[in-house]
Amino acid sequence: MAQTRMGDVGWFARFPSSRMTKWFVVGFWLVVLAAAFGPAGKLQGVLNNEAVAWLPANAQSTQVVKQIEAFQSKNEFPAVIVYERAAGLTAADTQAVTAQVAKFDALAPVKNDSVGPIPSKDGKAIQVIVPVDAGDAGWDSLGATVKDLRTIAQDRPDGLSMQVTGPVGFSADSSEAFSGIDGKLLYSAMTVVIIILLLTYRSPVLWLIPVVSAGTALFVAQAVIYFLAKDDTLTVNAQSSGILTVIVFGAGTDYALLLVARYREELRRHEDRHEAMAFALHRAGPAILASGATVIAGMLCLLVATMNSTKGLGPVAAIGVAVGLLVMLTLLPALLVVCGRWIFWPVRPSYGSVDHTRDGVWARIGARIARAPRRTWVVTSLLLAVASLGIFQLNAVGLQNKDAFYGTPESVVGEQVLARHFPAGAGSPVLVLTNAGQAAAVRTTLQGVEGVSSVGDPVTKGGRSLIQATLSDAPDSDAATKSVDRIRVAIAGVPGADAIAGGDTATRADTLRASADDNLRIIPLILGVVLLILVLLLRAITAPLILIGTVVLSFGAALGLSSLIFRNVLGFAGADSSLPLFVFVFLVALGIDYNIFLMTRVHEEAKEIGTRRGALVGLAATGGVITSAGLVLAGTFAVLGTLPVVSFAEIGIAVALGVLLDTLVVRSVLVTALNLDAKGRMWWPSALSRRDAALDAAEPASPGEAAEEGTPALEPAR
Repeated sequence: MAQTRMGDVGWFARFPSSRMTKWFVVGFWLVVLAAAFGPAGKLQGVLNNEAVAWLPANAQSTQVVKQIEAFQSKNEFPAVIVYERAAGLTAADTQAVTAQVAKFDALAPVKNDSVGPIPSKDGKAIQVIVPVDAGDAGWDSLGATVKDLRTIAQDRPDGLSMQVTGPVGFSADSSEAFSGIDGKLLYSAMTVVIIILLLTYRSPVLWLIPVVSAGTALFVAQAVIYFLAKDDTLTVNAQSSGILTVIVFGAGTDYALLLVARYREELRRHEDRHEAMAFALHRAGPAILASGATVIAGMLCLLVATMNSTKGLGPVAAIGVAVGLLVMLTLLPALLVVCGRWIFWPVRPSYGSVDHTRDGVWARIGARIARAPRRTWVVTSLLLAVASLGIFQLNAVGLQNKDAFYGTPESVVGEQVLARHFPAGAGSPVLVLTNAGQAAAVRTTLQGVEGVSSVGDPVTKGGRSLIQATLSDAPDSDAATKSVDRIRVAIAGVPGADAIAGGDTATRADTLRASADDNLRIIPLILGVVLLILVLLLRAITAPLILIGTVVLSFGAALGLSSLIFRNVLGFAGADSSLPLFVFVFLVALGIDYNIFLMTRVHEEAKEIGTRRGALVGLAATGGVITSAGLVLAGTFAVLGTLPVVSFAEIGIAVALGVLLDTLVVRSVLVTALNLDAKGRMWWPSALSRRDAALDAAEPASPGEAAEEGTPALEPAR
């Protein structure tokens, strides 16, 4: 068999693993980490959670936010305070609420007068609409204002209930739910990673090296992103910041697992640990680089999204993965060779010792698949296809406010009280901007639109007029969204009005449309990019097409099973409109990693012993490490469920389930069976496809078959 000589190992593999330069690598990252620590801690301070940072840039709702500054601050949002007495309001109730309005107006964030008290027609409730200016701090400052409103409202007659709802109330509850998100996710992800690494390595100390490396990558990535966000080069919000933590820890630890596994394998073949690491980097480096490049390319595809929140996530995640990739290919190997073989204690891979993966559980699984590979991949594909049918249970049209959180926060209770006593759209009107000369005609048109409960008088400034229309349906309902569509059609028909409609309900409508457009645009683009990377990596066409097909099938099964879990087990009312795209991006970009890890090893072995035997050797050699990597990634995404936000929980559950399917079913069973059935045709049209038949016929029994028959196993190609 062909042997790789030390002279064939490139400088990139030798640099972090040599006796002298390993110290330079460690010192370099210590300096970088020290410089990054401060800026990384400031990232939360530059998050942009304003509505414009999430909305489609060209949507009418976005244009309204930009143009409304002539009438009010773009950061002004209504807090709806609703009081209720089931037996009917008393004179003392009305007097107490009236007195509180003056105190609301005295608060620093309240720049304009409150509206109210407004009694309900049934005499059982009162509402006050307080305009709160969040200022440059955005929604994070609204929580403190809501606390002040609640404190003032505590001074009221016994038996009179009170809740703060409306946009400010929901924003405050959301802010509380996301409070400390980075810390929660970091510690949860670290716990999951440490537990899995302890079980994988069965060493009390080895887990420290990957965790320290992943932590370094996270802090450095956060620092880089902080500087870009500070200069407005990059828009970062709470969503992308939270996902950054998960993806850096998950993907980074995956790369660490693959490299450590190959290093341990080479330690049994090389007496010098520095030489062993150089060979490990030489052999595993291309697969790790290809995997990282796939994730980075997939994330950068999000730049073509129309949703600003989706577009911003792309470069944030790409930077995180790029930094993680660099750390795992330089700092991690340097730390491992600095520590020496003792880091694997109590099971040190000594020179010349036997590698039991060649005849372990994955070798036996491969042998069983080899008995009937075609039947195996056909049955597996059918089962995954059946699981995909659950997608029809997915209601990804956005979550109403009442369904967005675990439990029932105060803002949801307040919305329910409002719906009992007032028009459902009260406190969250549709905002219509029009030319002043046509304001009267637009107002008349609005009054005739189905679903509009009432229309306010126009307020005119600088040639433009603002008209507020209250809807008869809840502002976050599908019925209200349809009413906004009717409003836009109606006002577009007023000659010379140049009218646009915005507000919370309009934002929901624009978000749903933009998400649907992004799905159609981005999903095919990601598939094309990943396919191109696989073609370049494997120098073939058949294998990349098959691998893409398996990942798409895995995505469908994961989303289908998740949909059933959401509806029938967890009782979620629906899903966020961005869920299918996010799950697809993470599963295709990250899930393809496991196919890359496996197929690069199969490709390496196929050159020496043929595809059939190479498939079994590849599965035996990578089965354990890929399973561990899948558990790490699934576990880190599952920690998103620790947040009391349904949309995050759904992303975490769906991605975690998809990663487990990729790891345990698609890669180990489906892809292996396809390799065994297709044999050399997997590498068409490369020269390897033509050599495969001769290689397959010339070699002795495969490792899996040897394990079944009790004969000596064939050593994998070196």
